[in-house]
Amino acid sequence: MDPVRIATLEAADRADFLAMTRASRRFHRPWTHPAIDAAGFAEFLERAGRDDVEALLVRREADDALVGVFVLSQIFRKNFRNAYLGYYGSAEHAGHGYMSAGLELTLDRAFGPIGLHRVEANIQPDNAASLALVTRAGFRREGFSPRYLKIAGRWRDHERWAILADEWKAR
Repeated sequence: MDPVRIATLEAADRADFLAMTRASRRFHRPWTHPAIDAAGFAEFLERAGRDDVEALLVRREADDALVGVFVLSQIFRKNFRNAYLGYYGSAEHAGHGYMSAGLELTLDRAFGPIGLHRVEANIQPDNAASLALVTRAGFRREGFSPRYLKIAGRWRDHERWAILADEWKAR
């Protein structure tokens, strides 16, 4: 696998981002619905500029190809130091380990410079690829949340997975 890097989302990423999300639309459904047009990207970029959000792009070092996106949202600081993790990858680059490498870099950032204590991912039970990704990274299943999140107009069940800073650093 070629090495990857992560970078914060910027306005200049619009064309690459939209090309990836449009080309990966069927791959992402029914799990997630990232922005596929300029207005959606502008909204995502605005949200990414808030203090409680880190939107990170995963790019392949060799050619700067956009291979995935990780978003740490609802970042709580002070005594809680927790965030929710969302992500989606490029259909074209799936199965090459880029998302695993990108998640490692994202968690290094979350538990390093951002200073989090805990990262939580909520995943639909039938999303085998997503469950495998967090399992490889050392997340543990904490529970099941029926009708947890509304996606594409339907309330969907989710499994709750989390990892703590000391668990990550002990790996």
